[in-house]
Amino acid sequence: MVILDPGYESYAIEQEILDSAGHDLAVFEGERNDREGRIRFARGAAGLLVRWSVIDGPLLDALPEVRCLVRYGVGYDNVDLSAASGRGVRVANVRGYANHSVSDHALALMLSLARAIPQAPATLMGAYSRPPREPMPELRSLTLGIIGLGNIGGTLCRKARPLVRRVLAVDPKVTPEQFARLGATRMNLETLFEESDVISLHCDLNESSRHLINRDAVSRMRRSPILVNTARGEVVDEAALLVGLEEGRIRSAGLDVFSVEPPLPSLERLLNHPHVLYTGHYAWYSEEASRELQRRAAENLAALLRGEIPEDCLNP
Repeated sequence: MVILDPGYESYAIEQEILDSAGHDLAVFEGERNDREGRIRFARGAAGLLVRWSVIDGPLLDALPEVRCLVRYGVGYDNVDLSAASGRGVRVANVRGYANHSVSDHALALMLSLARAIPQAPATLMGAYSRPPREPMPELRSLTLGIIGLGNIGGTLCRKARPLVRRVLAVDPKVTPEQFARLGATRMNLETLFEESDVISLHCDLNESSRHLINRDAVSRMRRSPILVNTARGEVVDEAALLVGLEEGRIRSAGLDVFSVEPPLPSLERLLNHPHVLYTGHYAWYSEEASRELQRRAAENLAALLRGEIPEDCLNP
């Protein structure tokens, strides 16, 4: 078994699980962008654990003994499922491992921006006791729009529902009964853009969600909302976001993810905008979530190697 993308402090959890299943484990320690080095290192491997490596047809052709792979995390946009299925390779992810940490982070960004906390230090001495930004609404008056009401979006809904006036949500996969249990109102995307004071993104990245937040979407935002993205960077057209901030169509933005990571120097203008609060793609992290992620990734890989189909399998 090969871990293609290093970075965790320890792999003792994976080692224990895979050892007990009779598998050796090796970790690639080379450069992040060394694709050829990864291929050479993984030759002969039956299973892969990946984070950001692009898994496509050419890579799988170069590693013909690979029977299965697991992507650490929920998103799997770096894995070509069609290519894997066509070569008989089973793929799994780790769903639901960070429901609380990501929803906590989204809520923290939302609260910080609603209270203009990032701007507060600049006004401490020169305008003490004055709010750094006006108007400043109370949470109970706000409408929260959630795009993607799955595990993470649903957890955010449960946490935020007592704090805000109402929650709107878009998710074609969620049943009316689930909407009712969560206390969210099903809404189409256009109306959510028009009526939300805060918009939090929790959708997968695919061709329909890529640049979901674009110039047209921004033009529909009548209430100058706070935009929070802890999903995938490419769900947001960052150029459109910057225009929206500069035109006042978006009040502020909380970003944990970017279209290219780490973000390129070309994003400096967005990152330096006074109404942007950003973090470095660690919304997923808590000690509990990290342990669960590594444990379940290894368990899913071991199950796939036994010929089983775990619940997280993406191409059963």
